[in-house]
Order: sequence, then structure tokens, then C-alpha cells
Amino acid sequence: MIDFSEYPAIESYGLIGNCRTCALIQKEGAIEFMSFPEFDSHSVFGSILDRNKGGYFVTRPKGDFTKCFQEYVLDTSVLTTRFLSENYTVEFTDFMPIGIGKEVPNQLIRKIEVIRGSVNFDLNIRVQLNYGKISTETQLLDKHTLSFTNKNFDKGLKVSASVPLEKGGSTRNEFQLNEGEEAYFIIESDAEEENYTYDSQFRQTIANKLDETLQFWQNWIKTCTYKGDFAQHMKRSAITLKLFTSFKYGATIAAPTYSLPETLGGDKNWDYRYVWIRDAAFTMYAFMRLGFINEASDFMKWVYERIDADINGDVELQIMYRIDGGRDLDEEELDLDGYKGSKPVRIGNAATGQLQLDVFGELMDTIYLFDKYGQQVMYSFWKNVEKLIDFVCENWESPDHGIWEVREVKRHYLYSRLMCWVALDRAIRLVRKRSLPTDVTKWIENRNLIFKDIYDNFWDEKLQSYVHFKGAKTVDSSLLMMPLMKFISPYDERWLKTRKVIEDQLIIDEVLVYRNLHDSIPIKSEDREGAFTIGSFWYLECLSRGGEVEKASRYFQKLMSYGNHLDLFSEELSPSGAQLGNFPQGFSHLGLISTLFSIDRQKGSNTFVLKD
Repeated sequence: MIDFSEYPAIESYGLIGNCRTCALIQKEGAIEFMSFPEFDSHSVFGSILDRNKGGYFVTRPKGDFTKCFQEYVLDTSVLTTRFLSENYTVEFTDFMPIGIGKEVPNQLIRKIEVIRGSVNFDLNIRVQLNYGKISTETQLLDKHTLSFTNKNFDKGLKVSASVPLEKGGSTRNEFQLNEGEEAYFIIESDAEEENYTYDSQFRQTIANKLDETLQFWQNWIKTCTYKGDFAQHMKRSAITLKLFTSFKYGATIAAPTYSLPETLGGDKNWDYRYVWIRDAAFTMYAFMRLGFINEASDFMKWVYERIDADINGDVELQIMYRIDGGRDLDEEELDLDGYKGSKPVRIGNAATGQLQLDVFGELMDTIYLFDKYGQQVMYSFWKNVEKLIDFVCENWESPDHGIWEVREVKRHYLYSRLMCWVALDRAIRLVRKRSLPTDVTKWIENRNLIFKDIYDNFWDEKLQSYVHFKGAKTVDSSLLMMPLMKFISPYDERWLKTRKVIEDQLIIDEVLVYRNLHDSIPIKSEDREGAFTIGSFWYLECLSRGGEVEKASRYFQKLMSYGNHLDLFSEELSPSGAQLGNFPQGFSHLGLISTLFSIDRQKGSNTFVLKD
């Protein structure tokens, strides 16, 4: 029987998915989180956020085991969990089928195989539709099929099993398998009408689905052009980002979870199951670097649709959207305990209404690079982009909420100013490259004004550093983007002094980079939010671009020790090794890709180079 009195570590989970949704599976086999049927749909399993009310799916050997370990089938998202003891060996295989050239049902499939011995299993199922806000009704359709529904909610769930099931609000049962025997479980929409006959033909159908899923992932990752050191880390990050990318819509979510805390017991618990323009734009750059041009092309189609829909006279581009481009992200708090008591548990995201000027830079940088390495920009689309750039010219001097989405106050953040400069710089380059009929006089004037504003007004002479925002006396990890965006040379004296202050103020253990110092809690305290994972990757890339490639490579290897058993990273890292925040985090994995690519490029071993 699984103990639901304790919360497993955030880093103890594996991830599976089908480019529609994802599920988190704890390293001892419990499925403890899944939104269904889409990334941003309601969650049906959520015990990672509430051990009593969250929902789960558990099939666990009853006997003690001496070892349990979890791993991916090489170069795929198919997850295996193995239990070893003196008396038995058991293997779980978990996957979400992906068809090759055809659409397949939206399913999560678990196969259990007893390799050695005879084993009794606990079966424990609790489904919580609509985040547990409604009472979920359980119906035994036949002895092998359970339906979970609510008459006021149209999205139900069905669990089919090759072993007999029992009805119950929290369905509990036991079953036995002998050596060589197998059990199968299929979790899918209750709208699926197929009734399964658990015979040899059924087993072959599951085997075919598994083979097709393995083949899909292994064929997909072959496109990856990277051949340098740490290739498996690179591939795992690429597969993780692909799992976050919708087959149907082409956009990429920031993370598959909501409200995992940045600080244990804290209230910074946000819903990341949406498409941030910033995160998705950076992700497309990561895909292009690795040769995945189709993914970048699909995202640009999604961007075209958003810009066409949201720019009609006034610029109303949001910082984030639903996966289908929807704008309704109303924030609410759920009646859940939260991970280790971290409340409130939020869904939706009120930050969608914020002004974050940096998104224009990240988006324009991606448009510029896609035009350069993907497909030439269409002039009909470019005319709307011109409105975005004109908006930057008119608003770059405004305070905003910044990259960290500060809710309390607007400020003049250096990073926002930097990315406004990037937006104008890349737009000017694109006009000149494509000889587009755009008058860039105003753009050049404003780009130069922004440069001088940063150079003159964000430099603190006493600190000998650029600062987080105008008037600040401290730095911020986002300053690490200054050389990465080619605003300043990584060898520039001002930059090297700034980097030294960042190292002194924000870095511990050589590789853990905190966001900033804007609270009274020391960065080494466990009561503080963790180090920001992508900040660590930004720092290593700065070292690499600044000629310290061996140091960057050594630090990269050290940073990998903070990843979990599957090389997955959350939003933040604790000095104790605990991962914090939503998990896994796309921002962290795209940072890994960018950093590793930079290190390898500096070493000169990469055969394909996508220049900035």
C-alpha cells in the first residue's frame, strides 16, 4: 500500500506525454499528476498537490523490494520502472501512444510484467474531475472497466484493465500475477467507445502501439544535429520540449504543472500550463539550433494567427495564451492543501494582463532567426509586425512588470529595456536583409536612444556594474542576457565588472544563480526561493562566449548533478539538491540546449552551426 501521508520530492518524478498532454509518474510508479485531455485542461490526477483530494493511479507490488529504479527507453519518452527483490522482478512500462502518420486515441497505457516470481499488487485509483471542484461519480461498466463522470461536467475518464476492477469512490483492489504474466491498464476519455477483449490480439495491439511510439521518438530525435559532449542531456532536453509542444496547434507550454511552489510553504505558486510568448520564442530558437525546423515553422503559424487576431488598430498582444490561442486565463484558487502545505493552489494566471515589454524582443528575435534559417517572412505578416515595432518605439520608456512578472509594482527594468533594443535591432536587420519597403528611420533613432539609456542610466558607478532597474543598487540574473543578445561584448570591461558583481551577489557553489536580492532572506537560506535554473545556464553560456570554455564545460558537468534521475530540471534548484517550482520547466531545458550548444561551438566540434 502506498503511503500518501508524505509528499515525494518534486525531483522524484518522470514525465510522459503525447504532444497533447503530459503525466508525472513518481519513481515508484504512482501516477500523481495529469491534465486531460489537453495540457491546459482540468487535472484528473493531482496528488502531488494534495495527498487526500488530489487523485492518483497506483499499481504497486505488495511485497518489500530492495531496489526500484526508473529510466527512459533510449531516445524516447517511454518510461520504465523496475522493482527488484529477492523474490521477484517486476517491470512497468508507461507511455502515451503517438501514431506515425495517423491520429490515435488520447491514452495513457501501463503494461506490468512479472519477470520473476509471483507477485500480489495493490490497485488504488482515485480520479478527481475538474480539479476536484465537483464530486466525481464512479460507475463499474463491466468487471474490467470503470467510468468516472459528473453530470455537470462533460469531460469524464475511463480506466480499462485486463485484471478485474472493483467499484469505489477511491477504487481499491488487489490482483496477482505469476512469472511471465502481464497486466494492462488504459486510461482514456470516457467518450471512447471501444470495449477491449483481453486476448492475444489485444496484447499485439498494445505491442504495436508501443512499437510505433518508440519508432516515432527515435525517428524524431535523429533530426538532432548535435554531435558534441553531453549528447544524451541535449537529447533529453529536446524530447522534453517536444513533449510540451502541441501537435494540433504548434505552440509550446512553459511547463505541464500548476502551483508547485518556488518556496516550500510560500505563496508563489503559479499555473504554467500556458504558452508564454517569451518561453515559446526561446524554445523555437532551441529547436532551430538543433535542426528541428518543422517545429519552428508550426510555432510561427501559431504566432501569425495570434498577431493577425490581436493587432487590429491597437496592439493587444498578450504575454501568454492558452494552447489553442484562447485569451481566457482567469485566475482562481482551488481548495487543495498544496505541495507540502504551499498555498494557495492557483489555476489560470492573472499576469496575462501585465505589460512586459521584453516579449517584443524575444518574439522579434525568433521571427528574424526563422526568416534566416527557416522560411522567408511573408509581407502580409510583416505589415502587422511593423505595428509591434512601432509600439515598442512608443512605449520603451514606460515602466513594466518585467520578466519576473512582479505583481506589486512597475519599474524601469534593464532586461525589458534590453529586449526593446533587441526588437528594434532585429527588425532593422530583417528589413535590410529582405529589402522590405519599411522606413526604419524612427526605429534606428529609438534603437540608439535605448542603447544610450542603458549605457548611461543603468550603470552604477559606485557598484561598478549595470543594475537590475533604474535606481537599484543590486544586480539581477537577467543581466546575463546582455552579451547573449549581442548588446555588449562578453569581453567588454563594463560587462566583466558586472559579471563579477553577479558572481559575488547571486552565485553559490559556482553554478547556482539566484534571480536577485530583493528580499531580506539570505540566498543560502532554505526559506528563500531556489536558485533560478535558467540563470545558471545563462551564466555558463556567458563564460563560454567569453572564452572560458573549459570552465564552462566543467561547471556544466557540475550543474548536471542537480538534475533528477532522468536529467529533468524544474524551474528552481535548492542548495540541498531539491528541485522547486513547476516541473519539468521548459525554460530550464531550453537554457541547457543553448548553453551546451555554445560550449560545443566554442570547442569547434559541431558540424552544423546556426549563427546568432
